[in-house]
Amino acid sequence: MLKMFHTADWHLGQSLRGYDRDEEHRCFLSWLLKQLQEERPDALLIAGDIFDSINPSAAAQKRWYHFLADAHASVPDLQIVVTAGNHDAGARLEAPADVLRSLHISIVGTVPRDREGQIDTDRLIVPIRSRDGTTAALVMAVPFLRPSDVPAVAAGHDAWLDGIRELYGQTYQAAATRRAAECPDAAIIAMGHCHIRSGRSTADSERHLVIGGAEALPADVFDDGIAYVALGHLHLAQSFEGGRVRYSGSPIPLSFSEIDYRHQILSVQVDGNRLTSVESRLIPRTTQLLRVPPRGSAVLPEVLRLLNDLPENGETDPNRFPYLEVRVQEDGPDPARRSKIEQALEGRPFRLASIRVERSGTASSDVSPEPPDASALQNIDPEELFLEAWKEKYDTVPDRSVLDALREILREDSPEA
Repeated sequence: MLKMFHTADWHLGQSLRGYDRDEEHRCFLSWLLKQLQEERPDALLIAGDIFDSINPSAAAQKRWYHFLADAHASVPDLQIVVTAGNHDAGARLEAPADVLRSLHISIVGTVPRDREGQIDTDRLIVPIRSRDGTTAALVMAVPFLRPSDVPAVAAGHDAWLDGIRELYGQTYQAAATRRAAECPDAAIIAMGHCHIRSGRSTADSERHLVIGGAEALPADVFDDGIAYVALGHLHLAQSFEGGRVRYSGSPIPLSFSEIDYRHQILSVQVDGNRLTSVESRLIPRTTQLLRVPPRGSAVLPEVLRLLNDLPENGETDPNRFPYLEVRVQEDGPDPARRSKIEQALEGRPFRLASIRVERSGTASSDVSPEPPDASALQNIDPEELFLEAWKEKYDTVPDRSVLDALREILREDSPEA
């Protein structure tokens, strides 16, 4: 019997509308360390997006390496397998891999190649040993794949997606061959950082890999011989293929659209090559995200009343004050809007992270108009474009002072000025 924890999408170093999230990440990692100490799984699988940026801050990197050191010190036999996500710089993530290997930490940030430039699938396979020292699982540690990472395939519908399928197929065959030769009772586990077709995503916190969602993979890209597939990229915990293919989800809400998510890690058990159980371990939310009003939007006087009625939360640490998103319904501009909202919150334990203005009688739409071609752009009158945008947003025309200010800006930017 082998027990593993599956997590992903930590996004260390992330900020929410200018507010640093380090305290929330510290609390999560402290909680995760306690779970590791109490349950003592054989392995921890982290499926990408360790960092929020390919150039993480020194503080974010320190947080990462402190966790790895603390995990090894607390649970010396724990094996950690890490793959890079699309937010990570894969080469940078795996740069200390040789040093970390002595701590039972395996990091795969890029697709390895041999001297001939061919993909070395054997180096994508990480063995996981059970308490008695035998190999209980072979992990296909596949990082986020870019078009240049995948093998060339015969012309088909989509060279990139077909190449991803081919790479996973080749890696599975290498793992199956190794299992037959060395450890016939071991499970084969796959890791990936990708978008599974029909998977529910969060538009404002998950970076689209390809415009239009063309990067989405079918779940059957993972061979039936794989006991469990540990995925990252989508922040909502969800499963496919009868629970064999799963996203663990993000450990903290990374945007207001994730306000209702149940954040978790997954405890996975396999017996031989058979998946026996997957259990959720809910992560306590240390900092709340609140919307005012909770659903939809309201006119400013009603919003101000709701803000004044917000119950005091008793929090004294500014790093744990709840984040607020305020949604105001208006038909025209209001230069005093922000100051009125800030005045209603002055001295109170809340952090104003977002003010969203919605025009009454309109519904949001995900449909984007076709972009004009280059020749059409040359014929656009900036003032006409501004007037159309103002009409669309406020259903009226700007007053004279606004137009005069616009024309002054246009004169200053004109090459003839």
